[in-house]
Amino acid sequence: MVAFHLFTIFHAIVSLQSFLKFARAAHIDTITPIRSIIDDDGNATTLVSAGQTFELGFFSPGNSKNRYLGIWYKSTPDQVVWIANRNSPLNDSNGELTIGDGNLVLLSRTRSVVWSSTVSRDVANNNPVCLLLDTGNLVLKEKESVNSEAYAWQSFDYPTDTLLEGMKLGWDLNTGFERFLRSWKSADDPATGEFTYRMSVKGLPQVVLDMGSTRKFRTGTWNGVRLGGLNLLAETIFKLVYVFTDDEAYLMSESTVNFAVSIVRMDYSGVEQRLLLHKGSTKWSVMYSVPSGQLCENYAYCGPNAICAVTENPICTCFKGYSPKSEQAWKELNWSSGCKRKKPMECEKGEGFVKVVGVKLPDMLEFWLDKNMSLKECEASCLKNCSCVAYANSDVRKGGSGCLMWFGDLIDVKEIHVKGSEQNIYVRLPASEIKSIRDADKRKRLKYILGASVIAGICIFGIAFWCIAWKLRKRVTGKSKDEDIDLPLFDLAAIISATNNFSTENMIGEGGFGPVYKGSLSTGQEIAVKRLSKTSGQGLKELKNEVELIAKLQHRNLVALLGCCIQREERILIYEYMPNKSLDHFIFDSKRSSLLPWEKRFDIVRGIARGLLYLHQDSKLQIIHRDLKAGNILLDINLDPKISDFGLARIFRDDEKEAETRRVVGTHGYMSPEYAVDGKFSIKSDVFGFGVVLLEIVSGKKNRSFNFPDHHHNLLGHAWLLWNDEKALDLLDVCLKDSCVESQVLRCIQVGLLCVQKFPRDRPTMSSVVFMLENEGAILPQPKQPGFFIERGSSNECSTSRSTEGFCSENTMTISIPSGR
Repeated sequence: MVAFHLFTIFHAIVSLQSFLKFARAAHIDTITPIRSIIDDDGNATTLVSAGQTFELGFFSPGNSKNRYLGIWYKSTPDQVVWIANRNSPLNDSNGELTIGDGNLVLLSRTRSVVWSSTVSRDVANNNPVCLLLDTGNLVLKEKESVNSEAYAWQSFDYPTDTLLEGMKLGWDLNTGFERFLRSWKSADDPATGEFTYRMSVKGLPQVVLDMGSTRKFRTGTWNGVRLGGLNLLAETIFKLVYVFTDDEAYLMSESTVNFAVSIVRMDYSGVEQRLLLHKGSTKWSVMYSVPSGQLCENYAYCGPNAICAVTENPICTCFKGYSPKSEQAWKELNWSSGCKRKKPMECEKGEGFVKVVGVKLPDMLEFWLDKNMSLKECEASCLKNCSCVAYANSDVRKGGSGCLMWFGDLIDVKEIHVKGSEQNIYVRLPASEIKSIRDADKRKRLKYILGASVIAGICIFGIAFWCIAWKLRKRVTGKSKDEDIDLPLFDLAAIISATNNFSTENMIGEGGFGPVYKGSLSTGQEIAVKRLSKTSGQGLKELKNEVELIAKLQHRNLVALLGCCIQREERILIYEYMPNKSLDHFIFDSKRSSLLPWEKRFDIVRGIARGLLYLHQDSKLQIIHRDLKAGNILLDINLDPKISDFGLARIFRDDEKEAETRRVVGTHGYMSPEYAVDGKFSIKSDVFGFGVVLLEIVSGKKNRSFNFPDHHHNLLGHAWLLWNDEKALDLLDVCLKDSCVESQVLRCIQVGLLCVQKFPRDRPTMSSVVFMLENEGAILPQPKQPGFFIERGSSNECSTSRSTEGFCSENTMTISIPSGR
């Protein structure tokens, strides 16, 4: 009997050894306390991600015989993206990666710990597993964890020389924990080298490449849009995600295509590379390198107080008011010594500033930052401080804000023009230098003027003859078509002066037509200027259509068109300025919504209704607006509503009740079902849009993005469900509870539901709507089911349109002008 038991035990041991040997010879999908990765003389096991994208195992780089635990793309094993024991190599093929005491541990032949994850005992879980994700992230977590991303430890927090998509480069500002890249020592040695690629958070964030304590390259500081000196044309393949909050400061790369992946690698030679691998390929290609080989990308290549510009010859030039420290060195094309002031500063004796346009701002070595100052306040503050040598806005958004001031030399300034994020710097000079620069500029302008005058003189006679011929032809043929427009024509020079030469600081919006600027005429009247963009698909014909249409409409609840300008290549419309922006600016904002109490909202509802009634019935022309939404209701200084943006409007003949189009235009969420689905529109299409706006005014919620935990209907469906449950008042915006008149609220909700009914024949006309809103005693019919009463998922409503020829405008003020026929 004893012999039998001994045989059974021996057989079990042999069977277990056979199983373990088999397991070692195969890929595994998880590491557990009883399942490990080993490197055992040809019987090595590897850990492979679920999608077969990444693989973890042991390897020897180049000609080295040392063994390392690393992660690589399974299709390209030579491209190692992460190493555990880069500074603690194994000298033989007997390593093992397992889980012990809640941590991942790498053991040597002698079972000593070579490397370990950094999970503390109080964080370590009782049932740990290790997985390799398809992102390349090696994670340690509790096996039964409900939260799929509740990791006790992850390799993404400890990058080596490679930044994968989804991996952060930057700081946890609360704990001081940093994620950065460090190069290999050589091609055969992955130990930490001397080059680092990291996020610097001194002052404003920027990414820097250093060799030890020596800076080799920097991207430029964060300017609110991007890293100031970074201009990546390759962002068609990927996009950079920037996160700068009080808690974190990092950038992260995300793929924008499904046919390729890209990574960032800090090469041992001191070059940061973006590598690209097409799916199905086994060869990586270099998208770009930093520094790229352009001299201006080398840190401080031109020395202090100079600008590096690849478009200039020579590429290094001193700031105005400065001259080379060593004239001989500059003649020999050695610019590293930089520049010095021509004349010393005379503090508070009439100094000024010279503007340098489109540069990567100097490095933040000796600086001062205030993110709340305006540019004028920044200039004044710099003038008061005798040590301040230059200033600039720290943020380029919304015309610029924030104040950066530099003290001492201006280092690593590079000319760079990136549309939408250009930065300017203002360099301080003595009064005498400012005068010299201005005189030189005047002489240069005079030369240009004289040259241009000669050319202009030749052209004048030709233009004069052309004008005479045109006038003679007009006398024969009658008035020109342009004169049919009974509207003031503004001079382009007056518009340029009113908008400060179309300054970005004056821009208040943008749409399909182009940008909109706030302006002030010489009379003091404030105006809104819509300027046709050069990239717009619209032109003179569309502009004339809108002018001819709106010029004939006069109503207190319609925005007034003051005039137009058609001069040279410019196509401009001039409107009355609305200081309180649009309705959506208030009702969808948790703070500003309280500025519109119920009484004012009810007045706004009635004003919109009267404006639509005028368009549909009381004006000389019957107008269908086709894009009525909260963003197209502007509010004047008294918060009175004015319907705007007639770019999509259509004129109906007296006998015309309905029209059809193959090009569906407008804003989804406000479009009626028959228009969105079949392209049919009428006055009832506008009634539907009015109903949506009315329910949004009552609720303070957007129809298109409305979410409710108990169902997946939009705002219209939610209102309909509450109405049927006799809980309609639950729709009311919470900020209106104290100011509302319940009978008026219920009436507005009922009118809104009547307007958004599914079929056009069931919806009231605007004359009936105005009557129902103005007469408290009027008996209202019961509403029927609204349009689009279908539970939807989280996908954008825009994708449900049947027409691929149409477009969806965002819920902002649109400036688009298709033909208004």
